[in-house]
Amino acid sequence: MSSEVMDAFWRAPPMARTLASAILITSMGIYFGPLPSTWFYFTEDRLFRLPPEIWRLASNFLLSGPKLSIVMDPYFVFQYLGELETTNPRFPTKEAALWYLMTVGGFIIILNRAFLGGGFFLQALLLALCYTSVQDQRGMKANFFFFQVPAQTVPYCMILVGMLSSQSPAAVPTQLSGIVAAHLYDFLTRLWPEFGGGPNLLPAPGFLSRLVTTPRVFQREYGTAIRGGGGQTSGSSTGASAGSVLPDSWKTRGSGHRLG
Repeated sequence: MSSEVMDAFWRAPPMARTLASAILITSMGIYFGPLPSTWFYFTEDRLFRLPPEIWRLASNFLLSGPKLSIVMDPYFVFQYLGELETTNPRFPTKEAALWYLMTVGGFIIILNRAFLGGGFFLQALLLALCYTSVQDQRGMKANFFFFQVPAQTVPYCMILVGMLSSQSPAAVPTQLSGIVAAHLYDFLTRLWPEFGGGPNLLPAPGFLSRLVTTPRVFQREYGTAIRGGGGQTSGSSTGASAGSVLPDSWKTRGSGHRLG
């Protein structure tokens, strides 16, 4: 049973499973374990210390809400980010989805620190992922818990459910900042090029392609494989070369003679 669960985990979209797992582990560690929340929240002054605490640019998205949100927030992140990775035509490559996370996350931090305050912004990122995921589903129906609603209204249904469950509207501005950040990304990368005739103002940088590309040399249990230009691999620990079943050391012994 455990092997089946692990197989399903490793078959899941890599960024979705990694981010959802990080949120679940961090949230449980903060709410029930030894992790202090002061290690994770975002504040500008920590970026200018020596050494700079640059991990806070990402760690502020790793704390879910309390109670049932500890499970539901990672689940929704996994669902919507997985859809962007695997089925959304706007993100045909891993680097495109990664660049989306980086830029939208940056917009969320700027909007909140400039106008709203706060130090944890997962709720905003979750709404951004949901908003982007349903943009190509306008006019279709989507399942939201036990109800069917127009797909484009799912982000606002999530805000309403959050208000009803927590009995507090305090998180609504932060959630709305995620929708604004996702819409800003959509405008700069799709609406402006398609309808304004301009270029894509947020193209993915080239270094991301090199970052997510599979390395040419990788280790296997039975040796080292080197990926060639044509995508084929050759074993270096078997002692055999292509086209022959004899080890290389035998080929240096001459042509050989038959006994008798």
